[in-house]
Parts: sequence; C-alpha cells; structure tokens
Amino acid sequence: MVYFETDRLVFRDWKETDLEEFRIMNKDTRVMKYFTKILTVEETDNFYNKIQNELRDYGYGLYAVETKESNDFIGFIGFHWANFISEFTPCIEIGWRLKYDAWGNGFATEGAKECLNYGFEILKFNKIYSFTSKINYRSENIMKKIGMKKIMEFDHPNIIEGSPLKKHVLYDVILTSEE
Repeated sequence: MVYFETDRLVFRDWKETDLEEFRIMNKDTRVMKYFTKILTVEETDNFYNKIQNELRDYGYGLYAVETKESNDFIGFIGFHWANFISEFTPCIEIGWRLKYDAWGNGFATEGAKECLNYGFEILKFNKIYSFTSKINYRSENIMKKIGMKKIMEFDHPNIIEGSPLKKHVLYDVILTSEE
C-alpha cells in the first residue's frame, strides 16, 4: 500500500525484498554512527517485524521509502510509538534512517515534512516529537528545517552512563488552530 508521496519519494508498506537492503543499511557504520551499535541480521529482522506490527496495530509506523526516479528502497521515514520511561513518553515520534548513498539529496527533510503533514491531516495527531543524541547535528538540523522546536535536553534512559550518545535533544511540533 502507498500511504503518500512527495515529488521525489513514495511512502509505502515494506516488501520482503526491502529486508536485505535494510540489513545492509543497519550494518553501515556511517548510517549507524549515532546509535549504540550496528545491528546484526537478527536484530534487523526483529526491528523489521516490530515495524510491521506497529503498522498493523496502530495504522501508522516507519514507512518504507523509495525514490520515484529509480523505485529503489532508500530507508524509512515515519512514526514510532516511543514508550521508554521519561517525562514526555509515551509519545508519537517522527524518525528517519536512510541508506548512506541517499544522504545529501534532501530526501530526509522532504520526506519528514510530508510525513508531518500526513500525521496532522490524515492521522489527526496533535503533537509529534523527535529526538536524537546531542552530537547528531545532521538529524537535529532536519528537525529545525521541518519546523520543529527544541524543548529540552535529556539523558536517554536506555543509553549507558558515560556514552557520548547519552545526552539527547528533544523537539516537538504541535498542531495549532491556525494550521
């Protein structure tokens, strides 16, 4: 199923043929630089199944993204039900992860903007969060470009003390009556 599109991207259900590319992407140290580790095949397969379950259970999730030009799977952009323990969870999070060779083309920004529109207009969300490690300037810049506002910094409870990834930035965007 295709959920929505931009001029250059298609947001769709995942295909089994995406799984091998997803495994490769999650082993790429450049893509996974701001995560605690690269993912094994088993961890990626478990994540893939979790994505499928969220799409089925919630009616939204981390959508597979492909380019219109080549029809190639380039990663995911979408929503996740974040439920780790913090003062702002549980919440709906927007997130993205793209293959390294898709970086630098504006795909994450373009896709995240349209995803926010879809979340507010179709899914009727009233607030969406995004967060990343404080040192992940690329993702934080995308949050700014799509109109999100920084609301705080926090220590992610699932990352060990002393890790440079522990400190996170939290952004949100709220649907207002003018929108």
